[in-house]
Amino acid sequence: MSETTVVHLLRHGEVFNPAKVLYGRLPGYRLSEAGEGMARDAARWFTGVAADPPVTHLVSSPLERAQQTAAPIAEALGLPVATDDRLIEAASDFEGLRVAVGDGALRDPRHWWKLRNPFRPSWGEPYVEIAARMLLAVEAARDAARGSAAVCVSHQLPIWTLRLHLEGRRYVHDPRRRECALASVTSVTFEGDRFAGVTYAEPAGATDPDAVPGA
Repeated sequence: MSETTVVHLLRHGEVFNPAKVLYGRLPGYRLSEAGEGMARDAARWFTGVAADPPVTHLVSSPLERAQQTAAPIAEALGLPVATDDRLIEAASDFEGLRVAVGDGALRDPRHWWKLRNPFRPSWGEPYVEIAARMLLAVEAARDAARGSAAVCVSHQLPIWTLRLHLEGRRYVHDPRRRECALASVTSVTFEGDRFAGVTYAEPAGATDPDAVPGA
């Protein structure tokens, strides 16, 4: 029989972002106080209901908010935090701008050319490239945790894009319909090297994905 391995994709907690900009890969965006609590909730979840199979490998996006989210898990499980650049947030031409519907950059005609192709998308890193790098990161985590579980701390769009890829769905989607709340866990199960399914949990409770830009 093949080994069962689970790779948990953990989205980071809430970020302190009073200007409500799309912060993307910009430096200096840290967890809010609530986000730090979400990270602790996730750590408790991995040592409680999600402790079987046990987590033996922990890896994070290089961005500060992801590293902060990984820290309580590392402390709770006694694991080092590896860094994988492939788990980073998607690149976007709208970084540093307000992009809520009907607000800021999206109302400025100078930016409309960037919106010309939602299928790629034309305003940032192509979905196909996001899916490819995330798949490589997850496969590396799977190989490091054979027969147990790994946690990869990443970001909303990369996690959701990978899930769409694994489930054979189209990449183009409504961001408001992403099932990827703050500090949520998208768990990918493998039987040997074969993808066997996805489950989803919200250790820190539900949040509105459309209400949190740049995550």
